[in-house]
Amino acid sequence: MKKEVRTVVYDEGLRIEAYRFEGIVQPFPNHFHEYYVIGVIEDGERVLSCKDQEYTITKGDVLLFNPGDDHACVQCDGGTLDYRGFNITKEVMLDLAEEVTGRRELPGFSHNVLSDGEIACYLRSLHESVMKGSDGSGKEEDLLFLLSLLIQRYGQPFESCIPECREEIEKACAFMEQHYAERIYLDQICRFAGSSRSTLLRAFARSKGVTPYRYLENIRIGKAKKLLEQGVSPAQAALQTGFYDQSHFTDQFKRFIGLTPGIYRDISKDMEEMPHEG
Repeated sequence: MKKEVRTVVYDEGLRIEAYRFEGIVQPFPNHFHEYYVIGVIEDGERVLSCKDQEYTITKGDVLLFNPGDDHACVQCDGGTLDYRGFNITKEVMLDLAEEVTGRRELPGFSHNVLSDGEIACYLRSLHESVMKGSDGSGKEEDLLFLLSLLIQRYGQPFESCIPECREEIEKACAFMEQHYAERIYLDQICRFAGSSRSTLLRAFARSKGVTPYRYLENIRIGKAKKLLEQGVSPAQAALQTGFYDQSHFTDQFKRFIGLTPGIYRDISKDMEEMPHEG
């Protein structure tokens, strides 16, 4: 079987993160990100579940996830997955969208899976430039052009991609954002939200695509990721984000991110120490 290779590069000039996965067999559980994900399948066939829809994704398919889009995927052809993509924070996307459209508002993408050879081609070219550490203004122009195509063909106001949330759901999310580092329980969340357990569970899963516990894990993983990028040890990152079991933290981080916490921190450290041209 093909050896697994997982590479992550952060481009300081573009302020985006590039991922390259090769030979991956690992399934990814239902989860979401606080950032945009734009990627392309290079090889392999997977079943992708996203926002109550199921897709079979294959070589050449472009994936688009808005912040908050719940999704999961598993290999279905007996082979492995090769994938390349970008993670773009909402703050950076806001700046890029303003450059492209002249309006300072977040875009939302109406499709999660695209069959668009032109966009896949531009995405690959930009991704290779980022992975090689190419310098110059060409990368920025390529990124803006890629986003202009995506927004023109598949964009809409971001707000229209967000499902309506009941007040109880918003309160539950706010509680978890504030107390993610603590040992919190569903009963506490329900009391704060002013809802019964059964009602909150049904409404939350329908609105967010994940259970409150899975939503909390996503928050914790996102916070831990930022700490690791700052050089915090995996053990400390686990404690500071509410993971009281180191092995559980490692397992969950790899399930969601595709890398162990230690490897992710080392990659971030190497990028910080890399000499810059100019």
